[in-house]
Amino acid sequence: MSKKIGFIGLGIMGKPMARNLLKAGYTLNVYSRSQPPMEELKRDGATLGASPKEVAAASEVVITMLPNSPDVEAVVLGANGVLEGTKSGTILADMSTISPLVSQKIYEAAKKKGVKALDAPVSGGEKGAIEGILSIMVGGDSEVYEAAVPIFQVMGKTITYMGPAGAGGFTKLANQVIVAINLTAIGEALTLGAKAGLDPQRLIQALSGGMAGSRCLDMKGPQITKGNFQPGFTVDLHYKDLGLIMEAARALQVPLPTTAVVQELFSALRVKGRGALDHSAVITLLEDLAGAKARTKS
Repeated sequence: MSKKIGFIGLGIMGKPMARNLLKAGYTLNVYSRSQPPMEELKRDGATLGASPKEVAAASEVVITMLPNSPDVEAVVLGANGVLEGTKSGTILADMSTISPLVSQKIYEAAKKKGVKALDAPVSGGEKGAIEGILSIMVGGDSEVYEAAVPIFQVMGKTITYMGPAGAGGFTKLANQVIVAINLTAIGEALTLGAKAGLDPQRLIQALSGGMAGSRCLDMKGPQITKGNFQPGFTVDLHYKDLGLIMEAARALQVPLPTTAVVQELFSALRVKGRGALDHSAVITLLEDLAGAKARTKS
């Protein structure tokens, strides 16, 4: 592969995404606040950078995968940040889920330096990141998107150009509305079934074959019934996304009443100390309220 890629942010999603780029033969320079994943990727063949600036200086394409808007702003726009190290013509693809307004701010700042910025958030969780089958939603200039597609195809299966800067971010927020409400609906349905004495696995089988079937149910249902809430995507991160959604909704004057209720449920989960669990753990709060457990009987 000809392009040298810098990858910044090696968390639950970033590490497997970076690993897939290495497996595809790309030259990779990585940086993360946490040292252990950097050492893991070094063993896989990556070069370690000392700062975002250093990574950017060695790269033709820079990918960031970070928790929230302030993190991306600091890494891209801050001291020793990406834009201090980039050369004109560099592609910057932020694959984090952040405020689309921040993505637009970064696009404008990058443009002044001749850097081509894309907002390209992903959906699919840790499993999708590991298997390289993420859905990637991209905003920015179309010609830059076309140049980045071969790289995105290493990490994702469904890659969609959504429009100008910020469009990818708004698409991801719409995605997170559906996922949060769907997981909550699954939690309510399984808790109702548990209270009625239904077998949870048979219930999922029955629901999956009809209009209630969904990708969330297929992916998370078996995990929920086993009481396995090892995070593929945490409650804390989805709560952050719900905050971004409501912020965007207020700015656009779009009422989101169901999303607002779900946001409060996720807030309650965090109060109970469950923020580090998988976002499907919203069912545990509903179980608490109902006094029932939607678990497979042993």
